[in-house]
This record gives sequence, C-alpha cells and structure tokens, in this order.
Amino acid sequence: MSEKENVVETEAVEESKASKKVNAKQLLKENEDLKAQIEALKKESLSYKDSWVRTAADFDNFRKRNQETRINAYKEGKFDLATKLLIIGDNLESALLMNLDEKTKEGLKMLARQFKEALEAEGFVEINPVGEVFDPNTQEAIMQVPKGEGEVEGTVKQVFKKGYKCGEKVIRYAQVVVIG
Repeated sequence: MSEKENVVETEAVEESKASKKVNAKQLLKENEDLKAQIEALKKESLSYKDSWVRTAADFDNFRKRNQETRINAYKEGKFDLATKLLIIGDNLESALLMNLDEKTKEGLKMLARQFKEALEAEGFVEINPVGEVFDPNTQEAIMQVPKGEGEVEGTVKQVFKKGYKCGEKVIRYAQVVVIG
C-alpha cells in the first residue's frame, strides 16, 4: 500500500471516528430531548388525570346533591298536598256529627275511612291526644278550661282539629283544649 493510500485510509478512519462522535453526540442530545419530552408529557398526563378525577368527584357530588334535592322536593310537595287535603277530612268528620239518614251516614263513614287509609298508606299518622299530657311539639292549645274533679292538670281534654305527622315532621298541629 502506498503512503498516499495509507493517508487516505487514515483520514477516512478518522473521519469515520469523528462522524461517529458527532452521531453519538447527536444521539445523546436527541435522547436527552426525548427524555425531557417524556417527562413533560408525564406531567401533562398527570395534570389531565388529576383534572378528570376532580371533575368526576364534582359530578358525583352534584348527582348526590341533586338526588337529595329531588327527594326533599317530593316530600315537601307531598306534605303541601296533604295539608290541603286534610280540610276535606275535617269536613267529612263534621258531616258525620250531623243528623243524617242512615244511608248517607254510612256513605260518609266509608269516605272518611278511605280518606284515613289513603293518608296512612302515604305514611301520615293522626295526632289525637285526648287524655294525654299536652305536648307543644305536636299540639296547639287554643283554649284552657278549669280543672274538674278527677282531671289532671296539663292534660288534653278535647281535640278541635286532629293533627297529623309524617315520620318526625308535624304536618298539622292538633288544636286542643287543655285542662288548666
């Protein structure tokens, strides 16, 4: 091999080594850039995941609040309707106290019984505290009468209007006469 060929080959080897160093440096640089991009994408991904989890939790809370609101609205509507219908029950009971022929009285008794059964089916309970101790949580004293013989002070002597409650909520307070 000639010296010229040797020089050319040596230059070619050195160029190859330099080229490989440049390629290696480029590859290392590209590798670092890719690692940085991956880290940035991981952070972005975590941010999106965190946002999604928060949104899902917010929606779940909204759904629960909305469900609770619907239940409360239903109950309040039910209570409002019952309050309006109780007047009909009062009128039926008043009609039963009148002097009527037997068939009319039987028809009114049947209506009053059906009315009471319908209220009970919906969870409404009658408050009729005759003979019980006056309870301001379920009763409204509209009159007080003097204590008679054998009567206990503070008890309910008579009910003018029956009260009603549904669960623990009083729909209408019983209007009562209390022994004083």
